[in-house]
Amino acid sequence: MKLTHLTILAIGLSSLTANSQENTNSDKQNTDQKKVLFVLTSHDELGDTGEKTGFWVEEFAAPYYNLLDKGVKITVASPKGGKAPIDPRSKAEASQTEATKRYNKDKSAQEIINTTVKLENVKAEDFDAVFYPGGHGPLWDLAEDKTSIALIETFNEQDKPIALVCHAPGILKDVKKENGEPLVMGKNVTGFTNTEEEAVQLTNVVPFLVEDMLKENGGVFSKAANWDVHVVKDGNLITGQNPASSNKVADELFQSLK
Repeated sequence: MKLTHLTILAIGLSSLTANSQENTNSDKQNTDQKKVLFVLTSHDELGDTGEKTGFWVEEFAAPYYNLLDKGVKITVASPKGGKAPIDPRSKAEASQTEATKRYNKDKSAQEIINTTVKLENVKAEDFDAVFYPGGHGPLWDLAEDKTSIALIETFNEQDKPIALVCHAPGILKDVKKENGEPLVMGKNVTGFTNTEEEAVQLTNVVPFLVEDMLKENGGVFSKAANWDVHVVKDGNLITGQNPASSNKVADELFQSLK
């Protein structure tokens, strides 16, 4: 009888220990999981054209799935919170990629876009990196948004990766280093080029040209041919030229997280 009780007790203790180890391992995995903040525009008016804009869906979708499939935890925020506007042109058939097709079927990802966190409620210390998709929208709101500017400056002070693609490098316009110089001064950078803006016939619509601004702020600007993949990494700053560059930007960002 005593032997039976001892056997049951031993089995119970063994099970408790195993559960404890599983919980510990689970906690460790959660602690080790990399966390990346995605910041989207809340702006949907394309200047005075009467047309709509927003973020370019491929520039969200490709990096989102690239990182998500590698186990990265992603939080999506925007200045106003709630539904972030998608540029209607990025939904056109000619703009579709494998990533956008996946997004179009992904109700979970669509819900995330419809319920973004308000930007003022996030803190740099809660994330390992930040990523800004482009589209024309950011040139109107995020380039002037004091919360976004301060957030990027904090990420930079913490020496964490800052990644931006296409028009998103334009939001670095008023971002400063700790010494007060523009963040891009002396940095190798890229972004949506003047010739690409001419090609989409919005040179006279946008509030400023990304290429010109980066050069004026002291950035060492480089570019490939229109629509070719081109990504530049300089320290913790990663920039991509256009929508085709978004997946490679995510690759570089992930490498920086290791």
